[in-house]
Amino acid sequence: MIWKDHSKDVRKGDHAFMGGSNSSWLRYDREKLVTAYFNAAAKIEGTEKHDFAAKDIEFGKKYGFKRPRTKNTYYMYVNDGIGFRMETEKLLYYSEFAYGWADAIAADDEKHILRIHDLKTGLTPAHMEQLMIYSALWCLDYSQKPGDWDIKLRIYQNNEIIGFEPDEKDILPIMDQIITNTKILRRAKLGEEA
Repeated sequence: MIWKDHSKDVRKGDHAFMGGSNSSWLRYDREKLVTAYFNAAAKIEGTEKHDFAAKDIEFGKKYGFKRPRTKNTYYMYVNDGIGFRMETEKLLYYSEFAYGWADAIAADDEKHILRIHDLKTGLTPAHMEQLMIYSALWCLDYSQKPGDWDIKLRIYQNNEIIGFEPDEKDILPIMDQIITNTKILRRAKLGEEA
């Protein structure tokens, strides 16, 4: 058998929308097919925008480059990431069950300010809970007390910036739940009663 070379058509590791690794499309009607396709494409586009934004922020910090000052979601997110000297795509890890990647994060040890920013590219309204979870994971990962830090959270979506400044009464219960749930799941993995 002489196999065809499709390396110019598809990158290795990519999966087609109507490929064998996802068979649910076999049961879609026309409307569901089109909706599912565009949702999948938007997810891929969002991932690419996040990757590009991370590179843009790193480039801007290194060379002093900023994007135009407009009410554009992407530009506001990148410019703030550069201005606040934020790190991008940082893993915050507590356990094999509790971790996440912060889009942009900065912790000022002198001023005790923790900033976490999240770029949202979809139309579904974002929830601040995600950023509060990242705050809790950061506190657990770096052995910090949330009451010792001024926490500033921002979601960038639909050409708006939504801000929230939680305090320890917002973050401590999430930390406690992460710790408790990790213990439950570890015991369950070992076959012990949770």
